[in-house]
Amino acid sequence: MRTTTGSQRPTGAGVSIHPLREEHLDTANRIMRTAFGTFLGIPEPITVFGDAEYVRPRFTAEPSWAFVAELDDEVVGSNFVTNWGSFGYFGPITVRPDLWGQGIASHLMRPVMELFDRWQVRQAGLFTFPQSPRHIGLYQKFGFWPQYLTPLMEKPVSPGTGNRGYSTYSGTPETERGDIVRGCFEVTDAVFDGLDLTHEINATQAQGSATPCSCMTTRSPLGSPCATAARARPAVARASSSSERCVRSRTRPSSSNG
Repeated sequence: MRTTTGSQRPTGAGVSIHPLREEHLDTANRIMRTAFGTFLGIPEPITVFGDAEYVRPRFTAEPSWAFVAELDDEVVGSNFVTNWGSFGYFGPITVRPDLWGQGIASHLMRPVMELFDRWQVRQAGLFTFPQSPRHIGLYQKFGFWPQYLTPLMEKPVSPGTGNRGYSTYSGTPETERGDIVRGCFEVTDAVFDGLDLTHEINATQAQGSATPCSCMTTRSPLGSPCATAARARPAVARASSSSERCVRSRTRPSSSNG
């Protein structure tokens, strides 16, 4: 049996999971930063991501897809889910560091799995730390298995001087945006059957915190919109040069009537 600091309780006992609310955001954000910074060994853990935002944008994109864990009426962790049509994604999932190993992350996974089943996604995935047996073990309990390493790279950027090879979604007349989104779906659907970033595009545009863009020919998109937030600068260098993609696949059941 594992115990929490200063008290005796069974693993995961007393934990409640429910939708995250606006008043939880500051605490959830602080826990997310502290958890990542602690794991990565940052001297001041809360500074790990600089001014980059993760919790609030994911909550704002769709509040009903954000979950919080509470213990003794205190917020102790959170998790966020994303629906990309036939593909489901979740993260960041974080728990207050002094409560690691108490089963709280497993509790935060359950509503995620319920959503994936409800959405009938063909595949679901996440990114995690390849050097951490604890992280890998947690996700394997829910059917996620490591696939391949994804290098994390960075490059200094400066204002371009030539012609842009893309158009911005915000710079496109509203009457034409529907065609852009449909064109982008044609691209993503060709890459992975049913992959649909419509919700992500609309959420990014609505928040105004990033710029959806698309590579265009004169008639149709060549690539789906991407979101960039150049003004968010990490306060420290990344402590890991790669992350591991874990996926869980399922066979889409046939529809039936009656």
